[in-house]
Amino acid sequence: MKPINEEKYNSSKEKNKYSNLSLAKEKNKYSNLSLARETKKILQSNKIRLNKNLGQNYLIDDFKRKKIIDFGNLHHEDVVLEIGPGIGTLTLEIAKKVKKVVAIEQDIAISKILKNRLKEESIGNVEIINKDALKIDFPRFNKIISNLPYQISSPITFKFLEYDFDLAILMYQKEFADRMIAKVGSKNYSRLSAMLYFKGKVEFLDNVSPESFIPKPKVTSSIVRLTPLSKDMKNNLNNGDNHGENFSRSKIAIDELDKEYSIICKALFQHKNKKIKNALIDSRHILGYDDKKEIRQILDEISGKNKKLESTGKNKKLESTGKNKKLESTEKNKKLETILIQRTIATSPEEILKIANYLKHIIKDDVL
Repeated sequence: MKPINEEKYNSSKEKNKYSNLSLAKEKNKYSNLSLARETKKILQSNKIRLNKNLGQNYLIDDFKRKKIIDFGNLHHEDVVLEIGPGIGTLTLEIAKKVKKVVAIEQDIAISKILKNRLKEESIGNVEIINKDALKIDFPRFNKIISNLPYQISSPITFKFLEYDFDLAILMYQKEFADRMIAKVGSKNYSRLSAMLYFKGKVEFLDNVSPESFIPKPKVTSSIVRLTPLSKDMKNNLNNGDNHGENFSRSKIAIDELDKEYSIICKALFQHKNKKIKNALIDSRHILGYDDKKEIRQILDEISGKNKKLESTGKNKKLESTGKNKKLESTEKNKKLETILIQRTIATSPEEILKIANYLKHIIKDDVL
């Protein structure tokens, strides 16, 4: 027969055991649910109705969630930026693997749910910022993982590329991702493709079906890896691909012509199936011109079609810079004339950069 004091001890131990189990069960009350059921339960219990118009489509596919996080190749020293974390579908799992997560969530009600979940899970390495991601400066980070609000896909992507970071794993609408990675001459080749070409390397990773979200969107989504050019150049220098040695020389030029390149891309891709010259004429307002005849004459003169440059009162910028005598050498004129008869969709970013360089003096100051 066991001593009474031992029985009391064991009884007390059992009580503590079950008390701890009960606490753990309460703390992880959603842990045994599928991600889909967990998400729905959290939203229902907080009386939250998601707004698709605000890009509030929450991932409920645990397999895809794991893949997205694995694509990030996370380490314990990483600081991860997440835009639109929602209720923490990605946030909580990322936070367990890294030093810190910076989560920018504009919806205050949703961010309160995220704060409560972090507290329940005893996760203390997440900084939540209740601001518009497009209107703030980002804190320091070295990686990005986000299921982005699709309506800000373009501006937030280019904002990311203003910062120095290792890589970004991003989810977009498939149609947008297709344009990001499109090759010259393909139907998806666009202004976005050309603008990203000199800023970073974009790689397709996976598709995600509408069934993987609530509410279910009407379109398929895609996961891509975005690597800023500065990192990519170091890894691929002299590899002989598009981002090798020749590409680094182009990068020096694009740094000097960033605004001009952006303006020329915008003008050209408004009429991407037209020849370059016609596209520029039809988009003359983007270059700062109203008169169709004026811009046509200027393009003819620069490309060498007219031997003599006729000075006009409207073309004051050319006169002031002294370019009314001779804008380019004969060799450059011939090269430009050859490019101007190409269709925009068949024109590479390097060739568009050349056009920007040739035409930089005719872009009006008020549009720069």
